Amino acid sequence: MTAPSHLLSTSLLGDGDRCYRLLAGRDRRFDGVFYVGVTSTGIYCRPSCPARTPRRENTRFLPSAAAAQAAGLRACRRCRPDAVPGSPQWDVGADATGRAMRLIGDGVVDRQGVPGLARRLGYSQRQLHRLLVDGVGAGPLALARARRAQTARTLVESTALSLANVAFASGFRSPRQFNATVQEVYGLPPGELRRRAHGAAGDAAAGPGGSVLLQLRLVARAPFDGRALLHFLDLHAVDGVEQVRDGTYRRTLVLPHGPAVLALRPEVGDLPAVRCTLRLADLRDVAPAVERCRRLADLDADPAAVHEVLSDDPDLAADLSRHPGLRVPGHPDGFELAVRAVLGQQVSLASARALTARLVRELGEPLPAPDGGLTHRFPTAEAIAQAGPGRLAGPRSRARTLVALAEAVATGRLLLDRSTDRYEVRSSLLGLPGIGPWTTGYVAMRALGDPDVLLDGDVGLHAAMDLRGPTARAALRARARLWRPWTSYAAVHLWHRVLDARWPQQRGAA
Repeated sequence: MTAPSHLLSTSLLGDGDRCYRLLAGRDRRFDGVFYVGVTSTGIYCRPSCPARTPRRENTRFLPSAAAAQAAGLRACRRCRPDAVPGSPQWDVGADATGRAMRLIGDGVVDRQGVPGLARRLGYSQRQLHRLLVDGVGAGPLALARARRAQTARTLVESTALSLANVAFASGFRSPRQFNATVQEVYGLPPGELRRRAHGAAGDAAAGPGGSVLLQLRLVARAPFDGRALLHFLDLHAVDGVEQVRDGTYRRTLVLPHGPAVLALRPEVGDLPAVRCTLRLADLRDVAPAVERCRRLADLDADPAAVHEVLSDDPDLAADLSRHPGLRVPGHPDGFELAVRAVLGQQVSLASARALTARLVRELGEPLPAPDGGLTHRFPTAEAIAQAGPGRLAGPRSRARTLVALAEAVATGRLLLDRSTDRYEVRSSLLGLPGIGPWTTGYVAMRALGDPDVLLDGDVGLHAAMDLRGPTARAALRARARLWRPWTSYAAVHLWHRVLDARWPQQRGAA
C-alpha cells in the first residue's frame, strides 16, 4: 500500500476507486487524510471505521470533517471521525490553505470573524472562501463551526463543566446555537452525549484565583514516542517557565484571553495520546490552549509518511528503530523560541538555559503564587523592547539583537506563528542584526512547524554524523537530499543519537 506521504494532496480524492480500496483496508494511517461519506445512512466515517464497508455506489470521499458536515452528513458514533488528529496536509502545509486551517484551529474566526482571518492572510473574504472550498470542501465559517463542535464534544464527554459553560468555552455565541449545532453534527443533544459517555468524570474543577482546571485526552497518530519528547523538553526546560517531573511537562503561557498553565503527560497504547491538564483564566481559551498543546507535542504528524522517506537512508535505520514515531518538539510561542534561539547562539545548552532563566527573572511577570517550579511568565516583546540593551545581560551586540527582535514583534512588523508565510518570516528574521541562518531555521522548525528544515551548520548534527572540517556542511547537505520533505524529523533523530548517550544524566525524571 502506498504510504500517506504520497497522499498529502486533494488529488487523492479525484480517484474514488483508490480511496475505496484504502477504506476496505481500514488503515489508520489515512484517518484525517480523507473522510468517507455514506449516502445511504447519512453519516461520515474515518477510513479505519470497523463498521461493515459500505457499497461503492453509496460512498463519497471528502477532504475534511467540515466538508462532510456541510454535505448534511453527521459523524459516525462508532469511529468518531471528527476526533482524529488533523490532516497532516494542513498541519505542515506552507500554502495559504494550511495557514488558514491553523488559524481557524486557533480560534481566530471566533475572536475576529472571517474579516479578521482574511486580513491575517492578506486575502479578500471572497478569495479566502473560494480558496478553502476548493482545498478542503468548506468555507471558513463551516470550518470554524466544525472546530467548535469537536471542542464541545470533547468538553461534554470528558469534563464536568455545565453545558452552558461548555457552549461558552467552545466558542458558541449562545446555548441555543450550541444545542442546535451539536444535534445536527452528532445526531444527539449535548445532554445525551454526556449520558452515553457514562457521565463526566469530574475532570473540571475550580483553580486558584478563579481559574478553571480541565483535563483532556489529546489523541496522536501511532506510533508516538512520548518519552523521547519529554527527554528533549526536559533538557531544554527553562527554570521558572518550564518543568519536567514524574513524566509530565508543565509550563506557563499567555493565551488570547489571559494567562494559563498547561501540563502534558504522554500515554502509551494502541491509540497513543497525551493527557492534557489546563489551568485557564478564561474558558474561551480552551480551543487555543488545545491547539498549542497539539503543536507543542507535534500530535498531528504523520509518522508513517516520515518513516517511509527516512528509511531510504540506511544510516538512520537504527535511529528509526530506537525511536519510532519521534516528533519534532514544537513551541507554543514563536517570540519566546526566537529569543531563546538568540540566547543559545554559540553557547552550550546549559548556558543557554541559564541565560534565558536570568532574562525570565529580570523581565518576566511573576505568577501571583508559585506553581511548583513555575514562577514566571516569559517576558513579552513589549517588556524586552522597553528595557533596551542597557538592562540586558551579556554582550552588547546580543542585547541589541534581542531588542531589535522584540521591537519587530511588538510593533507587528514580524509575526512568529504558524499563520505566517515561512519564507517571509525567515527573510525578515535574517534582516535583523545578529540573526543568522541557524536561528531562522530553528525558529522555522519548532515555532512555524516547517517539516523540511536543514540546519547545515548545527554542531550537534555534525557530531551525530561524525562530520568534521570545512566539508562538514556540504556533506550534510548531500545526505539531506534523501530526507526531503521530512528533514526536520531526520534532524531530531540525529539530535537524539547524541542525547541518548547521556540519557541517565537528564535533569528530572522523564
